[in-house]
Amino acid sequence: MTPKAHLSAFGTGLLFATGLALSGMTLPAKVIGFFDFSRGLESWDPSLAFVMGGGMLVYLPVYRFVKGRARPLLEDRFRLPTRRDIDFRLVAGAALFGLGWGLGGFCPGPALTSVGAMSSKALIMVAGMFGGMFLFQQLDNLRSRQRERASSNAEKAA
Repeated sequence: MTPKAHLSAFGTGLLFATGLALSGMTLPAKVIGFFDFSRGLESWDPSLAFVMGGGMLVYLPVYRFVKGRARPLLEDRFRLPTRRDIDFRLVAGAALFGLGWGLGGFCPGPALTSVGAMSSKALIMVAGMFGGMFLFQQLDNLRSRQRERASSNAEKAA
């Protein structure tokens, strides 16, 4: 990435973090209030739906505009995902993300924002998140090496 792209990404992240903080989405009680229907509809907090809806209202027209361009403003090409299949890893990761968000009240963005405010719960959540990412990477690397060895052994046997 170019220095301008890094600066742009930092500014965008800062704007996102500010929006999360101003909307109260860095407070786990606010997020859990959206997901917790057990106390009845009168105590349900719909504010997360409004934040997500507001994000969609901004995202959709900008995405359509950007998608029509030949290349991004600060890079030589778009780096968009190409896979479209739904596999076990995707479903398991989404389930873990949802469980962590629903139980802890933090998703990664608000958790990182709350770390800046020195929230002990956010520090624990982020440490767990980074620990989980590290563990996944190690297991994924181990699995890749095992597949390579099995493939190499199969080639030698043939």
